[in-house]
Formats: sequence, C-alpha cells, structure tokens
Amino acid sequence: MIRRYFATKDNTITNAFEEDLSTRGTGSNMGASDILEVFSIYGGASSASSELSRVLIQFNTNDIIADRNADKLAASGSVTWYLKMYDAPHSRTTPRDFKMEVLSVSREWEEGYGLDMETYKDLTKNNIGSNWLSASSTEGWTNVGGDTHSSLPAVQALETGFEDLTINVSDFVEQWIDGTRSNYGFLIKLSSSYEAQASSSLGFFDTGDNNESGSVIHNATGSTDSYYTKRFFGRDSEFFFKKPVLEARWDDSKRDDRGNFYFSSSVAPASDNMNTIYLYNYVRGRLRNIPSIGKNLIFVSLFSGSSDNSAPYGDALRLSISGGVASESGFQHAVTGGYVSTGIYSASVAFTGSAQLDRVFDVWYSGSGPVTSAKTAALQFHTGSITPKTFDSSDFTEDQKYTLSMPSLRDQYRKSETPKLRLYVREKDWSPNIYNVATRNSIPSLLIESSSYQIKRAIDDEIVIAYGTGSLYHTGLSYDLSGNYFKLDTGMLEEGYQYEIYYSFFDEDSNSYIEQPYKFKFRVSEE
Repeated sequence: MIRRYFATKDNTITNAFEEDLSTRGTGSNMGASDILEVFSIYGGASSASSELSRVLIQFNTNDIIADRNADKLAASGSVTWYLKMYDAPHSRTTPRDFKMEVLSVSREWEEGYGLDMETYKDLTKNNIGSNWLSASSTEGWTNVGGDTHSSLPAVQALETGFEDLTINVSDFVEQWIDGTRSNYGFLIKLSSSYEAQASSSLGFFDTGDNNESGSVIHNATGSTDSYYTKRFFGRDSEFFFKKPVLEARWDDSKRDDRGNFYFSSSVAPASDNMNTIYLYNYVRGRLRNIPSIGKNLIFVSLFSGSSDNSAPYGDALRLSISGGVASESGFQHAVTGGYVSTGIYSASVAFTGSAQLDRVFDVWYSGSGPVTSAKTAALQFHTGSITPKTFDSSDFTEDQKYTLSMPSLRDQYRKSETPKLRLYVREKDWSPNIYNVATRNSIPSLLIESSSYQIKRAIDDEIVIAYGTGSLYHTGLSYDLSGNYFKLDTGMLEEGYQYEIYYSFFDEDSNSYIEQPYKFKFRVSEE
C-alpha cells in the first residue's frame, strides 16, 4: 500500500554571492518559487570562498496522525517513509558523483514569498520568511544555514546529478508522530564532505568583513571541488507528479488461502503446507472488531461435515502449526489466530486430514480452551467452509499464460475514494467442461500468489505508481476466495486524467516478475 502526503511549505536558503561577487544573498528568500536548489561552489568569488545553498521543506504531521488513528496507515515499525524529490532539468552545470543528506530541523521557520533565485533580490528584511541567517521574521538561526537535530542524517548517493531523491526518513517521521520531537520539517543539503571547504584559520570568521563574517559555515574537511547545481521541483510546481511528497509504503496484502487451501503433503516443503485463512467481521456493511476480542487472540478449529456437508460435525480435525506431516508430534485440534486490522483476523494452519474429505468447516471462537466438538457452539463467532486441494507432481514444466480482466472496474472514480479493485485471471486457451457450461457456473478466478500492479498516466505514459516488488511489496496484490485485488488511494492521482493499470506476475522458472500484456483504464474526477 502507498499513501502520499504533499508538502505544506518549502524554501531555498543560500549564502551565495550576488552578481557583484562582493555582497552575499544571505537575506534572500525563495519561498514562493516552484524550484528548490542545492549547490556548493568553492573558489567562485575568491581563491578560497565558500557558497552554499540548502532546502527547507515541511509536511503536515496532523494528517498522518489522523490517518494512523483511522487505520488508514500501518502501525509504527510496519511502514517505511520515503521523502521523494523530483529532479528539475535545467541548462546549468549539474554535479556528478556526490551525496545528499536529509536532517530533521529543530525549530520553526517561515516559508516566505520570495521568487528570485538568480540575483537574490527578494530580501526578507524582517518580513515574513526564512533565509540563510534567520528562521523567521522574529528569530535567527542559532547556526547559520539552518538548525537541525544531532541525529545521523539520511543519506543518498547520486551519480549523474539527474536522479530523483528517494530517501528513507522513517526514523524522523515516526519521532514526529509519537511526539518524541516536534515536526519542523527537513533540511536537505550536500553531505558535509561535498559542501565547500571553509576554515576559521583562513580568517573568514574574525575579519569583521560583512561579506564573510557570520555567514560562512566552518567546514575544514569540506571539498575544494564545486558541486552545482542540483534542482528539484517545489510544492508550487504546475506538474502534479513532480511535487515533493512524503510517501508511506507498507505491505498490506492479505493472502487468504480459503480458495487455495491444500492438504499437507510430503512432496511440499513445510512453508507450502501452511494455509492462512481470514475472518472478515462485517457489521452493517462495515468492518468492525469483535467486541469481546478486540485486537486480542482468536482460535480456529476445523471440522468435517455432516452427511449432507451442510454443517460441521463430530470432533475437531488434526492440525499442525509447523507444516509437518510425517510425525505424530506437533499436532493439535486448534490453532491460535490474531488481529490483522479493523474487523479482520487470520490464522495459519497445516491440514493433515484425510484427502477423502471434499469439504471442511472452519470454526472461529474465543475461550480458554479449544472447541473439540462441533456441538460446542456457545463461543463461536463464525463458521466458514473450505474445499481443500491436493498437491500433484508433474513430469513436465508448465508454460503458463493468462487471460486477465477487471469486470467490476468503473470508468471513473472520485479523487477522495479508496476503491478495492479486483482482477479476474484464468489460464489462456482454457475451455470450460460440460458441467460448467450446463450449469452456467461462474468460473472462479485463478489466485496469483505473487503479483504486483503499476499505474501510468495514459496521455504520456508517466509512471505515477511504480511496481513495488522488493522487500516492502507495497504494490503487491492481495487474494481471497474471489481472486486477486488491491486498494488504491485515488488522492495520489491528479484529477481530470485517464490512467492505466498494468500487472506483473512472479515466474518461478525465471525467478522474476513478468508484465502481462493487458492494461485497464479508468479516469479520476474532481471530488
């Protein structure tokens, strides 16, 4: 899952020389500019002069806290936060092979209304806005160039100078959320070893010269090479998908094996013998926690069916929590499940019952002990049914190709929605049997266990949500008895445009994701 939060203010601050190469633009403000700029210039005005530019940017933590309290955002430790800044092309020299760092700002600052990034003539002069020397119209920085906490910075290496900045800032953001530190945003700069060298031994800090004193940062181990100019699009950019964002990524995929439930087998490793099943507690059409359970433990037992397979019957069946099949030890009649999110609970089991069973019933309950008989109903919350499958070996390798469709995809969604988008999959060139045709049964979708989605803007193929198939699996698809699906926060998309959904499935033979030759279109409208 991905959620994005847009910046609420940003500014570029600098101690660079103005055109006369004598006066520094330390009082200049660029808070209204749609471009943000970072650079370091060594020896530009004199043999050992130092000129720097840095970026301040802030996001609204209140929105983030509200989303977490509403279960729209994963808990701390389950979500990774990225600051994303997008490269703004320009005609000037671009730095190569350098590092940028992000630090947490330690005091409040003002954005301001300045625009001039060339001659630095938009001076605050005690008006609203931060600059190199002052955080606001009433307070100066304790340290010129911005005050930050002493925590280790988040660092990203760049090679060409044309890259976007995508940097993990999880520690900073979680401190803001839990109140450990106040949210004053980020300071973005070149790492110290890449900012220009400057030392008090050169007389910059005690000469009394207004052009140098009090504005140059002591950095005796800095660089004698220049790194200029790295530019990013700011929050006022006209390009929606180039605006800086704070992006939350987490794996919210739910792999519900109710429709993909297998008997334990000696031909399968223990991990593949395990099946995860879910309980979805809907009350008046909305997911709600079970009052007596809340976020605590829940228990599950499996039963065979009555003579007509309409209800559970007899004693609880043998289960394993380890996936084992060979030993009598380690089996039990109940497994412990847990809380997933509001109204959703899950449990993982390995089913060691007889392959003669064509249907079993899962009973969810609370209590101090397992339900060992189907007659014990007082503690039950839900009874579901499962059709188990068996693992079959083969003497050939399958070359699987699929037909994809999204029959419930609407032509248009509002910007404020979070729809559940379902994918229907079947094998290519599949033909229904006579029974399916005669009864007109709906054919269940194939469940793709490892799959991911990507979204492009149709008009220009701009990738607005890229495949997230790495360790975070943040664009991974969930699946349940009805097939694969994912939830999309349409607030991340610009209204008035058509978008295309693409899918990739993991292929075991090539050990890679293969994009499927289908795309599905929808439009986002204004709220």
